[in-house]
Amino acid sequence: MMSAVTDASKGLVLVVEDERPIADLVRLYLSREGFGVQVEHDGAAGLAAARRLRPVACILDIALPGMDGTEICRRMRTDGDWTPVIFLTARDDEVDRILGLELGGDDYVTKPFSPRELVTRVKALLRRAAGPAPDRVRVLGPLALDPERRAVSVDGAPLMLTATEFDLLAHLLGRPGRVFTREELLAAVWGYASHAGTRTVDVHVAQVRAKLGDSASLIRTVRGVGYCVDA
Repeated sequence: MMSAVTDASKGLVLVVEDERPIADLVRLYLSREGFGVQVEHDGAAGLAAARRLRPVACILDIALPGMDGTEICRRMRTDGDWTPVIFLTARDDEVDRILGLELGGDDYVTKPFSPRELVTRVKALLRRAAGPAPDRVRVLGPLALDPERRAVSVDGAPLMLTATEFDLLAHLLGRPGRVFTREELLAAVWGYASHAGTRTVDVHVAQVRAKLGDSASLIRTVRGVGYCVDA
């Protein structure tokens, strides 16, 4: 187990990666940006660190000894821990990526990757998790979204959303009736635009709909274009 950087101003990031050169590189770049970093090299230690340290974000390799990254994320979400999660994977396989997102991940990066890009993704994810400037509560039928409290409810019952799911729903609710393309949503919510990544949008929309239950129809698919929330 590696000790965390304790004098960082931006919070502690947990990195669970069994390839030590990669883990050291990620730690170096995050530390340069003012983050504290805790590195673990196997799944069980990673889960224990997530529960013990309550980091501001987790970077989880999918292929780990003992317990893979998706299982760590699943157990965190089962515990009610919605800390933002970015998956690292050497497998450029859409099934693996979608599985990770369906288990509550917020983003993924495929190896080999740029450490600078990974740090940028972490910073963007934390900005989203911190929330926008105070804004009015948005209400549409049984759905209510409070940007200041980052809270969502349906018929008064709270919904547990990841940071990315919340931002996606908030963006759609910001302009009811407006159709957003997948590329627009990817750029606005994830902070980057790539046609290859638009499947990520579809997976997160599906997850939000699943959590909305009977209100899922509020998010409408516009075939060949993207999504909108009907006014």
